[in-house]
Amino acid sequence: MEKGVFMDRKQEKLSMFEKVFEYIFLGLLAVYVILFAFGGMMFGAGSAFYRSLNIFSNAGDPIVGVRILSYTFFVFGLSFAVRFLLGLCLPLLKKTKGLLTILISVIKYVAAIIWVFLVLSSLGVDTTVILTGIGIVGLIVGLAIQPLLADVIAGLFIIFEDVFNVGDIIVADGFRGTVREIGMRHTQIEDAGGNIKVINNSDIRSMVNMTNQLSIAAIEIGIEYGESLERVEAVIAENLPNIKKVIPEIVEGPFYKGVSALADSSVNLKFIAKCEETAKYQVERDLNRYFKLLFDKNNINIPFPQVVINQPTEFEKASAKEVKKAKKFVEEQKEASQGMEEVNKI
Repeated sequence: MEKGVFMDRKQEKLSMFEKVFEYIFLGLLAVYVILFAFGGMMFGAGSAFYRSLNIFSNAGDPIVGVRILSYTFFVFGLSFAVRFLLGLCLPLLKKTKGLLTILISVIKYVAAIIWVFLVLSSLGVDTTVILTGIGIVGLIVGLAIQPLLADVIAGLFIIFEDVFNVGDIIVADGFRGTVREIGMRHTQIEDAGGNIKVINNSDIRSMVNMTNQLSIAAIEIGIEYGESLERVEAVIAENLPNIKKVIPEIVEGPFYKGVSALADSSVNLKFIAKCEETAKYQVERDLNRYFKLLFDKNNINIPFPQVVINQPTEFEKASAKEVKKAKKFVEEQKEASQGMEEVNKI
């Protein structure tokens, strides 16, 4: 809990710093736009300051500092505008968050590279030579950055093939959690305890998306061997239809699957229900509670490890009506829950 609170506070501080920096940049950008639009009237269209400020003017001998600031505000201002527009348009798509994260990262990197070349050009550096050198170095470095390229390409396939999206619950590399971020290089998954696992995109070779379909919540409850199975099943049959009203998170069911095991000291009965993956464990807890209260109310004993000193328990026997009802109920539940089994239990 303390770890989660610390991480939340740290994230909150970083977010606040980013917002302050963003507001300052937007304020300076607004000043730049005003100077760009009206600088010709204020300082004269032929002035060195305005020609240096206007990146589209052919200033023979620009003021280097002013030109660099102009490149900075123009490139990163344009980058901000494009990212803002993407944030408005992409919510129409299902895979918004992951795709938006990838595109924002690409735009940031491209903007930074363009800015560097423009600044070097304003300082008098021959950028064509640099581009040629980068091309040669790129061939050499290409092999070294193959893992990076593999991660980027894998991330793009994850997004465009809709393998999973931000907010989905997945199991990857034995780790179950909610996808918090799909980046260019890695994916972040957070488990129920607040632990975050970072996996390189290219390492996600097999995974299970638990969000695409309804999940199976399954529980087992034991009754004593001396209990009449038919009487217990008759009680279950009478109350099973009401459970969905008590536990609204259940989408389908619950269903009685029958006797799942003859354990050392109990006859185990299995129940399943379909629900959203996010509600799975809570539904299982609620089902356990419901059947404990139901069995207590109907004098159905749930066994626990104990020492018995030759004092046999008297159990209630099922009536003929209960036997008939139990048999019919079991057959109906077999038919209703056919094909539903708990799988990939993690």
